[in-house]
This record gives sequence, C-alpha cells and structure tokens, in this order.
Amino acid sequence: MATSTWVNLHDLGRTFGISARHCGRVLEREGWRDRHGCPTPAALEMGAAEQRAPHRKGRSALWNAELCSVVLERQGHHPLSQDQHVNQWTDLLEAMAAGSASITTSVDQMAEELPADLVDAVNQQLNRRGCRYQVQRPIKTA
Repeated sequence: MATSTWVNLHDLGRTFGISARHCGRVLEREGWRDRHGCPTPAALEMGAAEQRAPHRKGRSALWNAELCSVVLERQGHHPLSQDQHVNQWTDLLEAMAAGSASITTSVDQMAEELPADLVDAVNQQLNRRGCRYQVQRPIKTA
C-alpha cells in the first residue's frame, strides 16, 4: 500500500482518544503485535506494520493507520472529531493550570504534546473559559 499513512502507536491512539499502550494491547489481541511490542509476521505480511529498524525494536515500528483503524473500530473504539480533541486538551490544560500537588508534570511540559494543528483552537477555548494559561510554541529559526 504505497498511499498508506504510517504512524506510531502514540499517534494512532491519539486519533481514537486512547493511550499508545491501550492501542498496542488491541493490536496484540488481533495477533499483530507480540508481547515485546514488535509487529508479528502476520502484521508485516498483511501490510499492517512496517519495521523500520533491523533490531526489531517495538518503538521503531510504524503502523498502517487505515488497517489498524479498522481493527480499533471493530473493538468498539471510534475516532475523535477535532472538537473532541480540542475539548479534551482544554480540559486537561485547564486542570493542570489550576494545579495539583499530586501532578509532577508541568502544564508547559504537557502542552508540548499538543498537536500543532490544535494550538489555536485550544488557546481560544481556554480564553473563553477564563483560564489565563495559553500554549506557547517556540519560535522556529531557520
């Protein structure tokens, strides 16, 4: 599949609002991922996975977003809309900005994980909610 979109588990899971770990477990149940996090021969043969490094490290695998989405949907997961992504990120960053002694990650560290295409919408929603926190992106120099 030359036109397939290849993603890591983090990005695949984010599409469905689930963690990379949970996403990996779904692929394990499908027989596409082994207990070490590597694609199985079946996944490679089907074109569901691509192993980028010769060491067979699980983190070097890329997953066919289209094929894996079918499996995730069959397991009851549904892709999130952009509005749902924005709401989730806004809720999280707003709560983190309010602070908690039990959270060791800073709101700025968490905001680094926010997809760039959601920054403006999340900042607008934070502003509408009266939250003073705004996601800052470093200025890229050429």
